[in-house]
Amino acid sequence: MRKPLLLAGVTAAAIAVTAIVSLAGTPARADANSAKASLAKSLAALKIGNASAARSNAMDAVKADSGWGLAHAVLARAYLGLGDGIAAEAELDRAKAAGFDAGRAHQLYAHAWLLQGDPARAIVEAGKAPPKFAGYAVRVGARALAAQGDLPGAQKALATVLAAAPNDSAAWSDLGRVRYDTGDMAGAIQAASKAIALDPANLEALTLRGELVRGQYGLLAALPWFEAALKKDYYYHPALIEYAGTLGDAGRYADMLDATRRALATRPDSAQAFYLQAVLAARSGNYDLARTLTQRTTGKLDGLPGALLLDGMLDYQAASYEQAINKWRELVGRQPMNVTARRLLGAALLRSGDAQGALDVLRPVALRGDADSYTLALVGRAFERTGERNWANQFLDRAAFPAGGSSAPFGVDDDVAVLGGLAKDDPADPVRRVAYLRGLVEAGDTGQALAQAQALARLSPGAPAAHLAVGDTFAALGRYADAASAYRRAADIRFDEPVMLRLIDALDRSGQRAEAANVLALFLSQNPQNIAGQRLAARWQIAGGDFDAAIETLEGLRIRVGNRDATLLSDLAFAYIGADDEDTGLSYAKAAYRIAPLNPAVTDAYGWALYQTGDDKGAAQLLEKAVAIAPQHATLRWHLGQVYADLGRGGEAKAQIGAAMSDPGFADRAAAAAVLKTLG
Repeated sequence: MRKPLLLAGVTAAAIAVTAIVSLAGTPARADANSAKASLAKSLAALKIGNASAARSNAMDAVKADSGWGLAHAVLARAYLGLGDGIAAEAELDRAKAAGFDAGRAHQLYAHAWLLQGDPARAIVEAGKAPPKFAGYAVRVGARALAAQGDLPGAQKALATVLAAAPNDSAAWSDLGRVRYDTGDMAGAIQAASKAIALDPANLEALTLRGELVRGQYGLLAALPWFEAALKKDYYYHPALIEYAGTLGDAGRYADMLDATRRALATRPDSAQAFYLQAVLAARSGNYDLARTLTQRTTGKLDGLPGALLLDGMLDYQAASYEQAINKWRELVGRQPMNVTARRLLGAALLRSGDAQGALDVLRPVALRGDADSYTLALVGRAFERTGERNWANQFLDRAAFPAGGSSAPFGVDDDVAVLGGLAKDDPADPVRRVAYLRGLVEAGDTGQALAQAQALARLSPGAPAAHLAVGDTFAALGRYADAASAYRRAADIRFDEPVMLRLIDALDRSGQRAEAANVLALFLSQNPQNIAGQRLAARWQIAGGDFDAAIETLEGLRIRVGNRDATLLSDLAFAYIGADDEDTGLSYAKAAYRIAPLNPAVTDAYGWALYQTGDDKGAAQLLEKAVAIAPQHATLRWHLGQVYADLGRGGEAKAQIGAAMSDPGFADRAAAAAVLKTLG
């Protein structure tokens, strides 16, 4: 759920237009024609959604006649349109002091207080608005309810507005935002599109549509929507913030910096702009600058997930481990399914000496079928420190194996009855419902799990998580084609990394490799900086013999993630060897092996590199080690079989190659059969 602070720009510009005519009708006391002309320009700018120009012209009107209450009121409306509740309240106070009718300002004050993060006060004040401004007041009240977490109440309030005024663009964009916060992405898309159709100058709707498109189609597809809003108001702060963040995720850092500077030009104390600049500084390794910039947010973003993650990383980098732990613990509490946050918190707890705390945090991630080696190694080390050697060995052994599971969100280790009770206590909580479904799957009750998942999808057809639950259950049943269909429905609503990974895995496992490749290409076309997508693309490039492309992809990744990723280095070894650069391949393989000598994939890469450079005996030793660690891995046996064949150990070669071919998923079947034929 988006936090109240980020609601600051949710519907400000669209609301700003609503009461303009009424305000304009207030008796004016302007003494100068210039003040009247400036105010007319301000009102015109508000009508076309340009709150920045409206503010500038209203300020000119106030300067020309500082005693004109209406000018101060219109300036307040412009500030509301820009999401600046503090400045708006100050202008409303000046308007009242200059004679503006206080009875006409209740909804304006309510809006200002909402933007300042005081939804309770906003609700009370909105209730005082006269019937003439009821629509505006109810919308502010609905947004305040949403800020308090009462999303059903907010939707109900907005439904009353739309029942009376079905063509109210601002109400539709408010409804879109509330639906977005409830996870109803399809409903949010419908509402935002309706708002734009009714009023193309609704900048809040354009910005919301950009956010939705970013999730639905990708980063690059979202940029034109933010740009459309900024064409109408070059300094519209909410769009600038979303635009800057999207540019940064797409790797366009110079453009990101420019957008944050524009945001600071219109709002010099913009905490969001300083935060984004801090993220940019941290990404470039300038941690001192990042800390300075986070301090300039003056605590306004404290508690928000992104800020907690960044602040914790800066604390950890500065060896302030307890501070990092406190921030990441709060983040995990807010986002219990955030794998990155759990991994970071677990590592920090282990480093601080709290091995049991690390186990508690990391257990849901380590129970995943595709748990990464780093997390598994952390769990293994934590068990070592608690004296549980058997458990430690199990997880350390898993850490050395190539991941073989699918990308399900979490494993579970709670009793199904407990999970079911939690879900019944709060049936509207999708996290509890999904946890219960996974508990049913783990307990082997897949039939009940599937029925529950499908019921959840029928109840919330616009929520991607519901369709993911159906797909995950089908995947647990081995029905990958059905899983792919469910994941497609989720992807039609929100095409992010978890959905992409699941969909590709299900398509690949159901024999639809070409379609899986198309999905990956589409995702990377919109999210070119996504690390998981690039890793997968590189491996497919290697498998397809496109080694030069794989090298380009992997070297780009290495620049970003560094030289301590053993899997990445071993992939580079295979790519360079495939491109006939055995020496470079061998150097990468050695580097990977130094980092992870017990990882069978890394050991295999080193052995294969030695084989390609003519060291058959050294290759045999390493490949034997790899097979001993992961005897079920067909590719490792295939590599060892080829080395044995060249060493003249025909019987052993046949045994290894035969074992590889017994795996239905073994891809090099034709080449293996040809080698077996030469062995007689």
